[in-house]
Amino acid sequence: MQMKKYDEKIMGLARRALDDQEAKQLSERAALNRGATRRALEERGDTDYRQDFSIDVDRILHAHAYTRYIDKTQVFYLIKNDHITHRVLHVQLVSKIARTIGRYLRLNEDLIEAISLGHDIGHAPFGHDGEHYLSKLCENYDIGSFQHNVQSVQFLDKVERKGIGWNLCLQTLDGILCHDGEVHDQLLQPVTEKTFDTLDRELGTKKKDPCLTLTPMTLEGCVVRIADTIDYVGRDIEDAIRLNLIDRSELPRDSVECLGNTNGTIVFNLVTDIIQTSFQRHYVAFSPEVSDALRRLKRFNLERIYLNPVIKTHSANLNKLFEFLFEKYIGDIRKKDTSSVIFSRFLNGMSPAYTASHSSAEIVRDFIAGMTDEYFLSQCPDAMRPAIQRM
Repeated sequence: MQMKKYDEKIMGLARRALDDQEAKQLSERAALNRGATRRALEERGDTDYRQDFSIDVDRILHAHAYTRYIDKTQVFYLIKNDHITHRVLHVQLVSKIARTIGRYLRLNEDLIEAISLGHDIGHAPFGHDGEHYLSKLCENYDIGSFQHNVQSVQFLDKVERKGIGWNLCLQTLDGILCHDGEVHDQLLQPVTEKTFDTLDRELGTKKKDPCLTLTPMTLEGCVVRIADTIDYVGRDIEDAIRLNLIDRSELPRDSVECLGNTNGTIVFNLVTDIIQTSFQRHYVAFSPEVSDALRRLKRFNLERIYLNPVIKTHSANLNKLFEFLFEKYIGDIRKKDTSSVIFSRFLNGMSPAYTASHSSAEIVRDFIAGMTDEYFLSQCPDAMRPAIQRM
């Protein structure tokens, strides 16, 4: 059976009509598909009716690293509980929250979705703790700090498709790099006029200075950055309550009076405030009082959840496992031990451009960062593996 042929004229007209409609309906501050730019030019026939940022969404969804979200820690690791948030749910919720905000601000929802789905794709196993362990190792090998937002761009731009990358739009990659959901912002105004040279420069600078704050080039990127915080702050509280780490009555009273004490009310009030404060503005912002309430709630989460010693009982052991695997794979590469999984599961078929432009330590970084929690543990000796708790 022959593949069905489509009318190129009709499909080309359909895409151009959609571009025209977008220019009329979206805010003058929105990122339009006509302004999307990629590192490499792509030949697109008239039968390809998809817009550029929609193509980015498709490419991220089909990335191998996206598939591995399913077993990536959000906050709580080595715990067996089917209702605890994992990374895959987090990015979906960020996408939903950000698209809701973007719809009312008349921004580009396809770009928002692409940034949202890709923003955490570079997370190492075991969440921010794993990120910290891996960063120390990277610094020891003089390849810069490890940060998941930088690694997200690395995966999508340099590692996926056996080192070819997905050739995503600058606006998408910039939003992913600049998401920094841990930074508290009352107001975000995009820094426009960036180029791929700007992106590469910011990637390099961020590796050297993890404390450097980067600002997205689009309002869409600003919305995702704020939506990242909106999702995790209340959701992490619900997970911590479910695991009996905190009680709802312990939440800071002044934050509760402003935002509520459940994830649903917190998300609703934060999203509503963002829309009201940012409507028809050239920035995205919380009102001062809501921003202060959110800041206090984030401080509570840091002290009572993220730094809680109850969830750090395996931290020393995990640190040793990261060191063990990093040194093992460095040794395997130096010995050219092709029986090692870093050859069979990662380097096999990798493009010469990738292997030529990455040191052994950078290759090991990319391999370990891409692992799921379960796969990481499967590579460790049985005697060193921590036990998984059922809660």
